[in-house]
Amino acid sequence: MPTLSPQPQTTQRLRLHVHGVVQGVGFRPFVYNLAVSLGLTGFVGNDSAGVYLEIEGAPAQVQAFQDHLQSDPPPLSHIEELSVTALEPVGAVSFEIVHSAALPGASTLISPDVAVCADCLREMRNPADRRFGYPFINCTNCGPRFTIIRDLPYDRPQTTMAGFTMCPACRREYDDPADRRFHAQPNACPVCGPQLHFLAGIAATPLIGPAALNAALHALGVGKIVAVKGLGGYHLACDARNESAVALLRERKRRGGKPFALMARDLAVVRATALLDPAEERLISGPERPIVLLERLPAADVAPSVAPGNGHLGIMLPYTPLHHLLFAEHTPSLLVLTSANDAGEPIVYSDGDAFTQLASLADAWLLHDRPIHLPADDSVIRVFEGQELPVRRSRGYAPFPVRLPFAIPPVLAVGGELKSTFCIANGRYAYMSQHIGDMANLETLEAMERAVTHFATIFRTTPELLACDTHPGYLSAQWAARHAAGRPLVAVQHHHAHIAALMAEHGLPVDARVIGLSFDGTGYGDDGAIWGGELLLAGYISAERLGHLAYVPLPGGDSSVKRPYRIALAHLHAAGIPWDSDLPPVIACAPVERKVLARQLESGFTCVPTSSMGRLFDAVAALLGVRQVVSYEAQAAIEFEALHRYDNAAPYPFELRAGAPLRVDYAPLLHALVADMRADIPLGVIASRFHSSIAAIAVALAAHARERSGLNCVALSGGVFQNIVLLRLVATGLRAAGFEVLVHRKVPPNDGGLALGQAMIAAVRHQQRG
Repeated sequence: MPTLSPQPQTTQRLRLHVHGVVQGVGFRPFVYNLAVSLGLTGFVGNDSAGVYLEIEGAPAQVQAFQDHLQSDPPPLSHIEELSVTALEPVGAVSFEIVHSAALPGASTLISPDVAVCADCLREMRNPADRRFGYPFINCTNCGPRFTIIRDLPYDRPQTTMAGFTMCPACRREYDDPADRRFHAQPNACPVCGPQLHFLAGIAATPLIGPAALNAALHALGVGKIVAVKGLGGYHLACDARNESAVALLRERKRRGGKPFALMARDLAVVRATALLDPAEERLISGPERPIVLLERLPAADVAPSVAPGNGHLGIMLPYTPLHHLLFAEHTPSLLVLTSANDAGEPIVYSDGDAFTQLASLADAWLLHDRPIHLPADDSVIRVFEGQELPVRRSRGYAPFPVRLPFAIPPVLAVGGELKSTFCIANGRYAYMSQHIGDMANLETLEAMERAVTHFATIFRTTPELLACDTHPGYLSAQWAARHAAGRPLVAVQHHHAHIAALMAEHGLPVDARVIGLSFDGTGYGDDGAIWGGELLLAGYISAERLGHLAYVPLPGGDSSVKRPYRIALAHLHAAGIPWDSDLPPVIACAPVERKVLARQLESGFTCVPTSSMGRLFDAVAALLGVRQVVSYEAQAAIEFEALHRYDNAAPYPFELRAGAPLRVDYAPLLHALVADMRADIPLGVIASRFHSSIAAIAVALAAHARERSGLNCVALSGGVFQNIVLLRLVATGLRAAGFEVLVHRKVPPNDGGLALGQAMIAAVRHQQRG
């Protein structure tokens, strides 16, 4: 009897579950259209863990579906994981989008807010389109996401658009698989969606719709300061070329000398204002639309009060439809657009707070009736070696997670004090929060607490342990202690956390060790001193301090930070350099104060020892006469960086003092620098030599660590490495010496990245003990 050949399978049925950024990015419409085009049947839906679907059809078409799913997904999506299960065919006759399902304990990734797309802009500018001039136009490829989501799955009832019922025309688009707005949750139009409101004063009669926009344009054109409700909060806006308006805003906001962010009408305006290389152009034009720090053109037409004494400007392009409408013809093409808050407080995002808290800051209000559920400040990015170097990671990036190199238990890390962010991590994902602010007041602490609750809800995570900084005075650490509720609380040394964050973002395994150079302004040391110029031999579980800058007494501790002349005098005293009357910090310090300061330094009274690299930069900036008093963090160092002229300048001398740990004696550096000043060497040369000196110190420290440990990978972290000049010189010097160099690309080198390192260290220690 002949053997029968097996018949080829004519129908195949698969169940797929897609994890990643797959909600709010047009993934279900994409799946629907792909399945229908291939003649497949089944269904697709959202659940709390991502997107689930079943497909049934001929094996070739099923395979083609899987290939296209992974090779050509929607542009805003990001597939992290795809699971596939074979099922018995059931003879389905159509393909449908089904209702979303909530899975207990399951979570998915959430898309950040996305800049308005070119298609929506074309419609908004077309007089024949029904959304002509509509400031809330969006589609599946753009618009609000993170800031409007209340819970998952991502469906309209779970967002702040729940109160807006779609009109028949919008509903037809929403239900049409061939439409760009198919299942676009914030879909709206002038008939059924959010509306603009303008108030010329708190008690004024509001103008609505196009009249509101026209009134705002007029106010900006005549030099008024307008509070504008945006995607993640309110901004204060004014004409960036009107010195009177900018100076008034600076005075009202008590901004000191801190630069204002700018928004430019288009790339042509950016190019007329600042230098823009191809990498910076891609970044400033991308869907995230961050503020990009750019080198100012000498002839830039910008009011002097925008960024006094600063060689860089923070510029962004419009990212909402409303922003584009603010740049109408014959209106200012460059606006100051700064976060609407009082000095040191979180960004204002509720309408009620906008009227009460901004009454002394704004002349008028341009707002809308779509609520913001969670605020998000603008992100700030620099470009280093053609890639991103985050300074502030917030709108456009949060809450997209850092994928971890290994799984960790659920942990909440609360960060530090300055540039505060927190991190909720679970499994292979670390969800970094948006920028919260400086944790120096109750308002910021409450903002963090609200955001922690929201993150725990949307990511379905109940932390099993908490992590904080070792500094006993940080409000974040005190909050963690109060909320531990019997769970382990792991205090993590500040500079170790910096290095661990960089290790995590580069995907280093659990047993990895690196040479860590952690340079910043302040961090609580294990010996009670203020650290900040640290050489560490670090892994996730522990860090050994191999070296540091020599200690200098800091009179009054952190209270001296706003008066660099005091820091300079302390460094001169430690180096044995007399306080001669020709030195700028001596001139800046009143004789009576100078006598008291001298007694403090001699006796050590109220002096805290510091090894801070940030304070050394402050001291030299004051010594050169750049800045004796500062009004914002790192002002002296930022202005000093702008003096650099030559990458190949000869370094000043320094000495490495043997010991455990090794000490960097930079007294010879200061003696030589003062000699150059007295020889009338140009400041640009002295600044260049100083930067070269710090780079030489970094290479020498790394070489010492390599000799001691045999390691060859150097991790550069801490806020000082926001200085692009120094980062470039250090990285170049280390590579020339044969080192592998790690720099930040996903989280900031400053304290905005601290929580990631805290989470990793706490989790690994917890696992080791368990």
